[in-house]
Amino acid sequence: MMAEHVRIVEVGPRDGLQNEKTILPAAQKIELIERLAETGLPSIEATSFVSPKWVPQLADASEVFSGLQRKPGVAYPVLVPNLQGYERARAVGADEIAVFTAASEAFNRKNINAGIDESIERFLPVIERACADGVKVRGYVSTVLGCPYQGEVPLADVVRVAKRLHELGCYEISLGDTIGIGTPGKARAMLKAVATEIPMSAQAVHFHDTRGQALANILACLEEGVRVVDAAVSGTGGCPYAPGASGNVASEDVVYMLEGMGMPTGVNLDALVATGRWLSTLLGRPSGSRVNLASKQS
Repeated sequence: MMAEHVRIVEVGPRDGLQNEKTILPAAQKIELIERLAETGLPSIEATSFVSPKWVPQLADASEVFSGLQRKPGVAYPVLVPNLQGYERARAVGADEIAVFTAASEAFNRKNINAGIDESIERFLPVIERACADGVKVRGYVSTVLGCPYQGEVPLADVVRVAKRLHELGCYEISLGDTIGIGTPGKARAMLKAVATEIPMSAQAVHFHDTRGQALANILACLEEGVRVVDAAVSGTGGCPYAPGASGNVASEDVVYMLEGMGMPTGVNLDALVATGRWLSTLLGRPSGSRVNLASKQS
């Protein structure tokens, strides 16, 4: 495998924290994001401008984002579900956003009470406004390897949704195994199918480690040419609809694997482990990172 740089998109402050039971105050969220930026991570998803009713943990999105000391050269994307969320994000200076849909019709209906096409219609004005404002837009497609409601998700549906987001103006499509059900062969086949319609350079992978397959899935996708990986410090989060969901793949574990393969990330692993340990203490639970747990013992 070629020794190429891999960009890690740190999703802990948003996707990681949103399903954690312990609600952190804004000051601690700000410190988390600033500590992550100091490790050398190039992109840190800071928060989500969704209704506080749906995600109480992120009710302080405006306070957190406006309180950040942003580091030059680091991207701080935020998730927005609609035009109202977009306007709130822009009001505090957000200059990169993400929109979210699923490849599973059943998941979309359960999750946001809309079908796939309807969910895309909802954020169409968001993408249009963002493009007019010069704001970068990242697209998330969840349930790409399986759905807790409908089971198998046809590859054709994954390809169709990813292609549509890319055509609408999303510069990058993050392909998510939301319930952590995928295995390397399926992950590879999914990525190759999407690559028939959008370039590999516009794809990212987002694996949950529910069944311990995340690193293996990432490796399979790296072998196919993907060079952007989503991960969450300390393995925080997990899909609330997935039985036994153990969280996102841990950033520490991804960095350890990549650096060991000679694929530079630009991230200081020791600083990342220290941040993960600090966060686990705040959350009052063990780290979901194997590297973190191993370094405690050594």
